[in-house]
Amino acid sequence: MLPTIESLGLDRLTRDERMALAHDLWASVLPKGPPLLSEAQMQELERRADEDDANPDDFIPWEQVKAETHARMHP
Repeated sequence: MLPTIESLGLDRLTRDERMALAHDLWASVLPKGPPLLSEAQMQELERRADEDDANPDDFIPWEQVKAETHARMHP
């Protein structure tokens, strides 16, 4: 059985203490090694970000994407 907030006594901590603990817990499960993306993937992300920065008005509104997707799924 997994421990609960109550069984560990965490419910007695203040909100700030629980937030700090949550941060530490999350940091403990992040990978310690190399980044999750390869160098090629990082370069592609940077290229896309640069392209987006250069063309900030080049986008499709969410409402349009949602409507088109709905139309394809429910002809």
